[in-house]
Amino acid sequence: QVQLVESGGGLVQAGGSLRLSCAASGRTFSSYKMAWFRQAPGKEREFVAAISRSGGSTYYADSVKGRFTISRDNAKNLVYLQMNSLKPEDTAVYYCAGDVTGWNTAGRLDREVGYVYWGQGTQVTVSS
Repeated sequence: QVQLVESGGGLVQAGGSLRLSCAASGRTFSSYKMAWFRQAPGKEREFVAAISRSGGSTYYADSVKGRFTISRDNAKNLVYLQMNSLKPEDTAVYYCAGDVTGWNTAGRLDREVGYVYWGQGTQVTVSS
């Protein structure tokens, strides 16, 4: 089992950058594929990015491709989301998620149901 704690959220102007971090407990962090999701007010939670256990594979939602970068440091049990060129529509609570299943098991890589472990979330607000 793993516990996830996000940090790094805050208020930023449009065009700015933020880096989110997700700290994982436990000694088996490298066994988990990891992902970031987000939920804007009044909207359903949506997929942002995912990274494989080794970090060798990544996948992004079209809305963030080219602006966001997901990465991980298995030695430090950390996963990151570097967010550049932020837009007001990126405003949301960002959640870190993890799962031990394979990279795209049952086609659930970009779906909430594909992840068992979730953090509490960190708020990102982008002002125009």
